[in-house]
Parts: sequence; structure tokens; C-alpha cells
Amino acid sequence: MGKKTVIVDYDAGNLKSIANMLKYLDEDFLISSKAEDIKNADKIIFPGQGHFKQAIENLDKKNLIEPIKTAIQNGKPFLGICLGLQILFEKSEEAPEIEGLGILNGEVKKFTEGKVPQIGWNKIKTTKNNDFLDDTFYYFVNSFYVLPKDADIIASTANYNIDFCASIQKQNLTAVQFHPEKSSTAGLNFFKLWIAKS
Repeated sequence: MGKKTVIVDYDAGNLKSIANMLKYLDEDFLISSKAEDIKNADKIIFPGQGHFKQAIENLDKKNLIEPIKTAIQNGKPFLGICLGLQILFEKSEEAPEIEGLGILNGEVKKFTEGKVPQIGWNKIKTTKNNDFLDDTFYYFVNSFYVLPKDADIIASTANYNIDFCASIQKQNLTAVQFHPEKSSTAGLNFFKLWIAKS
């Protein structure tokens, strides 16, 4: 068994699929909405499904914003998935009145072309800033994408009528727009590598 991984429960997010993946990999984990558990975690996974405003408000109600920010600032490995990538930024077009966590500079934009949301398999193209991903297909469900101010943090891109950021890496932070837990072998390999290197 590895170090204790905490999956953040904020009443949204695909917890069961992530938990099943970690069980399969024999990773020691806990699903929790308690600040103390996040504080004591060795690694943190923030799964995402839902609305930007709802996610931030739920985190605020559960008093989880500061513990998450502190954990990231203290260098704990953090994995954000889908909405878990978007909330790391300053703001989103999904809820312009709500501030994101502001851990990364930039904003979240809505796709304006093609069928929205994007649903299905899309191929990513990795950058030199990538440690965990293969240039292959991953499963996406998203109406929004992140636009980082610092292009150097981009770990991969994909194309859905426009080129967009599919994942980021910055020090202990890794976050992906797609759903690795629904991405078959490619997703499994991603989790294996992230767990091994984190």
C-alpha cells in the first residue's frame, strides 16, 4: 500500500469511478469532506463534474478552500480532474460572478463552435512539460476549457474546433480536462504513473 490519498468529496464529482481505479491499483485512499483529512493527506485528488459556481460554493460551505490551498502551497501532490482543473484558475465564463481558487493565473472559457459540450474520445498532444500522459485518446465531457496566462504550465493540448489546453503541470500540481478514470488503458496508465511519481 502506498501513501494515503484523499479524494475530496464536495457533493459533486465522479467519486466512485476514481475510487474504483485506486482500488484496482491497490492504492490506500479515503473519500472525505473534512479539512483535517486534507491537511493530513499525502496526496489529494479533486474529481470534477458539475458547475463552477456550485463547486466553489460547496467548498466554501465545507471550509475546504483554505486547506486545499495550503496543501498545494506546501507541495503536496494534487490531481485535479475536469472541473478540478477549472477551479484552480481565477475565474470562469460559467459563473463570472464567482472567484475561482486563483492558484493558477488565467480563466475558463466556453467553447463557441461545434456541438457543446464536447463528449467523447479526443486525442491529446503532449508538450515537454508532461510527465504522465501519452499522445493518445482520452475521454472528454466538457463545455469549457482553461486558458492559462503562463503557457509553460500546459502539459498537453487537444483540438475541438480550436486548439485548447487538455492538461497542466506545475511543480506538485497536475490537472487534466478529460476523465482519466473513463479513459480505459490510457487512463489507467496515467493513474499508475501519477501515483508512482507523486
